[in-house]
Amino acid sequence: MARHSYEVGQSIELVAGILTPPGVTGHYTVVRLLPNDAADREYRVRSDRDGHERVVRESQMRQGPYAALGKNGPAIS
Repeated sequence: MARHSYEVGQSIELVAGILTPPGVTGHYTVVRLLPNDAADREYRVRSDRDGHERVVRESQMRQGPYAALGKNGPAIS
């Protein structure tokens, strides 16, 4: 089984996709790694803007704003 690429507490950015509702993209924090058997891992994330939580797939995420500083990059397996 593939491992999650991000960790709890990590800063990520939710990117727009075909099915992404308007206004939900932006900066989020990973609050929980969700178990699943699919190739696309799932996470529970909390918006840094309004505190709203949602479930997203790894394919909808990219490294957050602090990755360039060497902080909160993807977990290395």
